[in-house]
Amino acid sequence: MHKTLGGISLVFASMLLLAGCGGQEEEPTSVPSEPVVETPSPQESAEPKEMVDPLIVAISTTASLRSDRRLMVEGETNLPDDALIQVTIEREISRVRWQERTSVSQGRFNAGPFGSGSGLPDGRYIVSVQLSEASVQPRAVQARIGNEGEYLAGELVSQTRHGLGQVATYSRSFLVGSEPRRTRDQVDVIEEM
Repeated sequence: MHKTLGGISLVFASMLLLAGCGGQEEEPTSVPSEPVVETPSPQESAEPKEMVDPLIVAISTTASLRSDRRLMVEGETNLPDDALIQVTIEREISRVRWQERTSVSQGRFNAGPFGSGSGLPDGRYIVSVQLSEASVQPRAVQARIGNEGEYLAGELVSQTRHGLGQVATYSRSFLVGSEPRRTRDQVDVIEEM
């Protein structure tokens, strides 16, 4: 009888297994997968850059001495409107300097008056005009000169000392005084008006 009970138990267990396997099939549970995003290769992802013609920078200045012996600087440039520039006047002998930030408007800029309240003493001065780094320029200016000034070209263009891209710098010497001095350099003599 033990054999019969063992056989019945075996048949009964098999039936239970078959009953558990019968009926509707369940789909295996799975964790929803994240969408697969294909990243293009560097050649595919590089958007075609718009070709921008280089801007060969041109700057010129004129300086005039006011009746109070303070200096005014006017200039012309082909830099874009709203470009931020810094105009500096430095007395050569003492290295005393005055500076002013200004911007370009319709190809022109003005700065000054430069000098102390008592005016500029006679002597040699250097006027410098420097285009500020591209990172501080308005977006429209950056679009023309490049995010790091990479579209700037010409003899006035140089790399910044701090690795902030390219800038343009112009400078020239002039003499302040009522008597022209002897000099071999190319300088302008500015007399009182």
